[in-house]
Amino acid sequence: MSNLPDDRQVGEALKRAAHRLLEAHRERLIRRARRALLCHLLAHRTATIDAVRAAVAVPPGVNPKAFGSVPGPLALARIIRPAGARKTARAIGHARPVTVWELADRAEALAWLDTHPDLPEPGPAVDDPADPFAL
Repeated sequence: MSNLPDDRQVGEALKRAAHRLLEAHRERLIRRARRALLCHLLAHRTATIDAVRAAVAVPPGVNPKAFGSVPGPLALARIIRPAGARKTARAIGHARPVTVWELADRAEALAWLDTHPDLPEPGPAVDDPADPFAL
């Protein structure tokens, strides 16, 4: 009998590690991305998620699809609004259409930036000893 974990245990451990990594970075990453979007809009009037992706580094192991949630709350708050679409400039995006955003309310954008400062980097991830799938 082997003491090596089976494939299912390894898969569960990898999934939980990925979730811990995302939890450690997600709030900070999304906050930083929203700030980058608003700053770009204040300076350039329009932006796509490409500008955000260029401004905000994604930590290794974190899926950049997390950026999909960046504009939603700002649009719901009527700080930004859609202004059309264009093909992504990122080669990996295969020229798919992305939304072009424009500033809807400059004063609200500045207020949002003032009340939503950058968040600090997370500390090192710690394995949960209670996790039965931890390796």
